Amino acid sequence: MKKFELGRFASRIKLKKITLIILIANAALAILSAICLAVCFSFPGRLQSQFAAERWTGESELRFEQLSCFMSESDSLNLNNIYEFRYKLGAKLTEASLEAPENGALFNDAWSAFGKVKVFGDHGNAECSVIAVGGDYFSFHPLKLLSGSYISEDDLMGDRVLLDRELAWRLFGGTNLQGMTVTIDNIPYVVAGVVEREGDFASKKAYGDGGAGMYMSYSAYSALTSGEESEGAPVDCYEIVMPQPVEGFAEGLIKENFAIGSGEIINNSGRFTFGEIFGIIKQFGTRSMHTTSVIYPYWENAARCLGDWCALFMLLAIIFGASPLVCAFVALMILLVRLKDYLADNVPEWTTGAIDRARKRRYSASHKTALPAAGKQDELKGDSEHVEGLLHERAESGSGSTHV
Repeated sequence: MKKFELGRFASRIKLKKITLIILIANAALAILSAICLAVCFSFPGRLQSQFAAERWTGESELRFEQLSCFMSESDSLNLNNIYEFRYKLGAKLTEASLEAPENGALFNDAWSAFGKVKVFGDHGNAECSVIAVGGDYFSFHPLKLLSGSYISEDDLMGDRVLLDRELAWRLFGGTNLQGMTVTIDNIPYVVAGVVEREGDFASKKAYGDGGAGMYMSYSAYSALTSGEESEGAPVDCYEIVMPQPVEGFAEGLIKENFAIGSGEIINNSGRFTFGEIFGIIKQFGTRSMHTTSVIYPYWENAARCLGDWCALFMLLAIIFGASPLVCAFVALMILLVRLKDYLADNVPEWTTGAIDRARKRRYSASHKTALPAAGKQDELKGDSEHVEGLLHERAESGSGSTHV
């Protein structure tokens, strides 16, 4: 008997150890799952190029959407196409009863073209990437200024350029270069300022060329590469922030009215939500297949890179979180079954007695209210019988007197 009890005691201790191990393991997995989710949703905040709609919205109650149009190599987009789309867009927004605020605008856009140039400075020269920009480009890409200012469409001469840190050091050996001059094809350009490139790993990897690059106005770049009389350099990327009063409104207008050709439209707003990231997981094996001739700019490649990393961490979060969720569900079911059995076996007798007494009181009260009505009926019945008896006696006495 003692050996049997000792065996049961040992089995209980062993069971408790296993339960404790499972509990600790699931707690660790739950923590890992939470960490993966935190990393997944912290990555996108580093890409300022994906949050132009939030910056543009400000305190407005109207919802805005950011979209990017990337042209294919076989299609040609120029300023005339962009101005035509702007006109159509204004008409469509008016039809939708959307009005711009006072001294404001309902949409904001920018466009860019990409190439390479050889640029000369006081202390050297370099072959660098150039991004020709138009519209409000730096509201979409708010790079950190190390010195000077951005270039814009308001520049009268259109001959200012913006260097990144790497190119500034190669050409001048410093970054405080506002007002200095660089030369491209023997044409002088004034340095407006120097910017710091994005510091996240995805942008660094996507940009390449050691980070050496320059920004110049689209008009100046078109004159440099295509001549003054041409329609301008082909636009490779068009970006816009516009109202989204109902779901799909903005993207629908772009598809119907913009000359996208065989290019691609990307909805930047919400691309890092749970649903969109989970969609990347479902595209595993096909997302890397690029079947069009669209060449993405570095910021889009960086966003796609971070999207893949977010999908990986979300998948890990799902894997790590599966076991704790299943165990928690099983434990909850066991707890509910035990609670049900406990309540069935251990409800105090006084509770049952109290319930019975309450039922009896309700039954008695209902019958007491019925008794007066029943008594009244009996009384009326007795009175009726008494009256009938009196009438009968009178009838008999009347018949007797007549007979005499």
